[in-house]
Amino acid sequence: MLKKVKIVEKRKKRLGRGYGSGKGGHTSSRGQKGQKTRGKIGVIFEGVKVKKSFIKRLPFLRGKGKLKPAVKPVAIKVSSLNVFPENSVVDEKLLIEKGIVKKSDAKKRGIKIVGGGKLEKKLVVKLPTTASVLKQIEALAKK
Repeated sequence: MLKKVKIVEKRKKRLGRGYGSGKGGHTSSRGQKGQKTRGKIGVIFEGVKVKKSFIKRLPFLRGKGKLKPAVKPVAIKVSSLNVFPENSVVDEKLLIEKGIVKKSDAKKRGIKIVGGGKLEKKLVVKLPTTASVLKQIEALAKK
């Protein structure tokens, strides 16, 4: 038969709680004089020259792409819009229903209509387009 043994964990010694505690009196294991012995300072504190030390270690953002957005919208050719009937309103919802764009891509990235072919039908487009596509849409709207 095994005896039940009670496991007792030894507590951490508390610093600066008097001479009787074993870790008290005078400097309380903080060494001698200086900033670190007197108060609390942050782990990454480096004095006055933070700009020179911390910022200089960070990499520069160089090159052409630093101001561009991280994700580009889904590009759809104008010729793929010829599937829709005349005078229909082309928006995000309609493109997802027809299966031209995935719903997840449309939510994350957005949609933009770009060149590549000709638009043959008069449509009402409620999506961002390139300048050349906009001319095609306006030309057909005037007819």
